[in-house]
Amino acid sequence: MGRRFLKLSAAGAALTVNGLRPLPGSNPLSVPSFFGGWLTSELAPHNLAVTVLGTAAHLRKRRRAGTGLDRDDKLALALNALSAAGLLVMIRQGMRSGDVMERALTTDLADDYVARLDPAPTKADLATPWRNVALPFTYKHPDVQRIRDVNYTDATDNPRLRLDIYKPREAGSNRPVLVQIHGGGWVIGKKDEQGLPLMTHLAARGWVCVAPNYPLSPKATWPDHLVALKRAIAWTREHIAEHGGDPSFIAVTGGSAGGHLAAMVALTADDPSYQPGFEDADTSVQAAVPFYGPYDLANVLETKAGGNRLDYFLARTVFKTKDRSVFESATPLLHTRADAPPFFVIHGARDSLAPVEEARELVARLREVSKEPVVYAELPGAQHAFDVFHSIRSAHVIRGVERFLRWVHATREL
Repeated sequence: MGRRFLKLSAAGAALTVNGLRPLPGSNPLSVPSFFGGWLTSELAPHNLAVTVLGTAAHLRKRRRAGTGLDRDDKLALALNALSAAGLLVMIRQGMRSGDVMERALTTDLADDYVARLDPAPTKADLATPWRNVALPFTYKHPDVQRIRDVNYTDATDNPRLRLDIYKPREAGSNRPVLVQIHGGGWVIGKKDEQGLPLMTHLAARGWVCVAPNYPLSPKATWPDHLVALKRAIAWTREHIAEHGGDPSFIAVTGGSAGGHLAAMVALTADDPSYQPGFEDADTSVQAAVPFYGPYDLANVLETKAGGNRLDYFLARTVFKTKDRSVFESATPLLHTRADAPPFFVIHGARDSLAPVEEARELVARLREVSKEPVVYAELPGAQHAFDVFHSIRSAHVIRGVERFLRWVHATREL
């Protein structure tokens, strides 16, 4: 009994250490490190409960058996104590995300930006929604209606060219619109797998959210992904009023590869080279909120992680070429422009898959040229994909994103 308890405790301690200090993207084990760290940190309250309850159950068994604690038990208890301490640190980091988001907004928008929001956020709006945290994979909301599998091109038989719409059940019009782009390394993923906490939250508060699929590699090659998403933007602008949306205000967001694509959508508005056959369509967006995206696909920063990503994956699977001009055409760092829309770039400080240095560089380059606000929040302890399901961190981030989008919407109406 003691040996099994020790093995479980050691595994829990290893996951906790990895959650606090995951391997960087330059390490060949960064992908498994991400998965372990992501689930450990975002589910820290649940992992803490398992650790405490498991320890209590083991001690109860020992007491009922009338045996004392052996050496393995004592070592296991010490490991569990360390795990509990580390998990409490992760919980605290998640709670701090609210302060980080608010500090970013007040610094990069204005100290009194909340004065532009009507209604102003209440204390309850900013509190951690513990019910959602307790049920991290429950997304349905009674006030939100979902319309599935709407074709956004004439190719009605292609599921990769369809979108879902999330909107308030109550009838309305001229509601602001958010387009959510899923991630998955440009090779996997679906429209109903990511962004659900954010879309549900916004749709319940009067927004219309659109989640498109897009062609995936290796079957699709760059820029097929971006071209399809621009068609989705064009469709949204033309048809979203039928669903209560305001075609004059469309924001874009996404995580990971979706964050990269959201940034590219925002930075290539109306560019005819990415709009073959629909060059005259308005594909501009009024705000962009990319989450933990890779922004240096051409490796202009000459990093080891970026070089490995380009040589061993992107060039072979997504680009299928060695032409550097193609790499550069897909690199948001090289597309920053003075007329870029307001940006809110959000990244985890402990991201194993998309180096945080690329987010910092995108923000720096945008701030050099953009006439609009560029907000940046770097979240302590956060891994990749921290917003995929409900967690303490994702709850605070989502509420910060809502405040940013409401501010942009309010100021654009002036």
